[in-house]
Amino acid sequence: MDPIVVVSNLDKIYASGHHALKSINLEIRRGEIFALLGPNGAGKTTLIGVICGLVRPTAGSVTADGSDIASDYRAARAKIGLVPQELATDMFSKVWDTVSFSRGLFGKAPNPAHIERILRELSLWDKKDSQIVALSGGMKRRVLIAKALAHEPRILFLDEPTAGVDVELRRDMWAMVRRLREQGVTIILTTHYIEEAEEMADRIGVINKGEIVVVEEKQALMRKLGQTTVTIGLKQPLRTSPSDFGERPMTLSEDGLTLSFTFTGEGGEEDGGVADLVKRLAAKGVDFKTINMNRSSLEDIFVDLVGERS
Repeated sequence: MDPIVVVSNLDKIYASGHHALKSINLEIRRGEIFALLGPNGAGKTTLIGVICGLVRPTAGSVTADGSDIASDYRAARAKIGLVPQELATDMFSKVWDTVSFSRGLFGKAPNPAHIERILRELSLWDKKDSQIVALSGGMKRRVLIAKALAHEPRILFLDEPTAGVDVELRRDMWAMVRRLREQGVTIILTTHYIEEAEEMADRIGVINKGEIVVVEEKQALMRKLGQTTVTIGLKQPLRTSPSDFGERPMTLSEDGLTLSFTFTGEGGEEDGGVADLVKRLAAKGVDFKTINMNRSSLEDIFVDLVGERS
């Protein structure tokens, strides 16, 4: 799949001396949902700002759907929609007016049918004549998304789009993001909600201290960097842990009734590791009654990745 956003050797050093981005190289594929994760201050918002042409880089280059964000700014920016973290819009404008105005800012001809479709998809149609100041926080967030989609961008950045939004609205937004992807829009999502990335993303990128730590397919990342902990409940207590399992040391509970061990990376079911270990235990006469497996979540992997580099 060809990349729609290409970031090459990108650096950003602020006047204060803060090195916000350090030699960032990143390709985002056309039509994917890409989740960018990182702790506060990691560089997520700065990176988005550079790609969207809002922050001037110190070095490096960025192209958006083939247009350079520096030398061909107007064409590049027209291909990008941005939903910022802050609720920055004219609070006394009406919903219909502010979304239509956003379309005009990019030189697009009026298209009432397109604006209506966006507002209906975002459950804003019955609020089209309401002033933004009168809307709830979740509805204001939807207005920001509508504004970002007004000029029909092919790339959509969602910077913490569900911050402060209740669970029901969050689920609605996830459904909307999936519909946009089906329509060919590439989605780049930053979020503090790890479960959001786990549910939505095709690929995950982790940034920490201005550097890209890892970029990987979500499932591959969870296989390679995750852990599977296996807990075996025994029918009869053991005095000591079974021997000859040095490559995967086991832990025996104090009462002798529970064995536990951990597979790291792809060593669990992928190579028959768990089944093989259970067979070997049975061959040694270990009689068990329960087997429970617990796999790492994306949050566990994220914490490990960031912790290793902090």
